[in-house]
Amino acid sequence: MDLKKLTELVVELEEDLIQDAVREALGQDKLDPFEVLNALTSGMDEVGRLYEEKEYYLTELVLAGETMKKAFKILQPALISTGNLGHPKKIILATVKGDNHDIGKNILGSLLLSSGFEIHDLGMDVPADAIIEKVKETGAGILALSTLLTVTVEQIKIVHERLIKENLRDKIKLIVGGAALNKDNAREMGADDFATDAAEGVKHIRKLAGM
Repeated sequence: MDLKKLTELVVELEEDLIQDAVREALGQDKLDPFEVLNALTSGMDEVGRLYEEKEYYLTELVLAGETMKKAFKILQPALISTGNLGHPKKIILATVKGDNHDIGKNILGSLLLSSGFEIHDLGMDVPADAIIEKVKETGAGILALSTLLTVTVEQIKIVHERLIKENLRDKIKLIVGGAALNKDNAREMGADDFATDAAEGVKHIRKLAGM
């Protein structure tokens, strides 16, 4: 199995073929599972580029996420068996209180699986108290909040202030996204970073995690 073929399968959104291809690649002698991971991640990076160039759209981004989820299901045991995977980076995802939109958040969660993150998705319409409790429970290093509604942007500031009150703010990176946000108001609400969409969010989150 040519590793470039794995990359191509991700770019071509071959959800039904990816698992057998990963199995075949892992079955080759002396092939490091991390080489397989890198090949898959390269494919996802190319999907992100195509999305940014508007050659791919939301449907393709969703399919790419599903393709990566299936690939990682086969690959993860091999990565763990090497003893070099370490502890996965923990990230909490949530759509803030008052907002019942979750498409972007769900796509982001799917894409992050390909980078080996441990996902804690709290869903939609999540109050600050629940977010703070999950931060305490998991010890996550990154919190990603989403909002599409202008009236719920203030919820980000509420979460930010609660993190400060609980002496948690310096232990976690806060990234936000959604149609109601931009870089300026995200900073005003206390966020460390902002992404316009799920594809960009993966890049920013990997950077925040030092990956």
